[in-house]
Amino acid sequence: MPSLTEPAFWVLTALAEGPHHGYAVLKRVGDLSGGETSLRVTTLYATLERLEQQQLIGVVSEEVVDGRARRTYEITPEGRGLLTAEAERLLARARAAQRQLQPGPQLGRALGTTS
Repeated sequence: MPSLTEPAFWVLTALAEGPHHGYAVLKRVGDLSGGETSLRVTTLYATLERLEQQQLIGVVSEEVVDGRARRTYEITPEGRGLLTAEAERLLARARAAQRQLQPGPQLGRALGTTS
């Protein structure tokens, strides 16, 4: 299963809590990432379009607000499954790094291969 791009990861994460329209997704991504990820509007809508084409999200409703179309998106079961797999993959990578950062004998020292 391929890993998600960072924008796709955050969009799916935002939609995992429930349906949102584009601007709400943009705001949730900033909130969920602690302000570390700020998507440009063009990146957001390109990501939404790609995720919709891949059937990882779907449009729940469309309405016109102030003369502009507003779509509300939700994550699909396939999108939820992919996000779950990605979260598990990232967690496994973080745990591997944490193990290596623990003080104590490293494999090289245990084998006598370090100087």
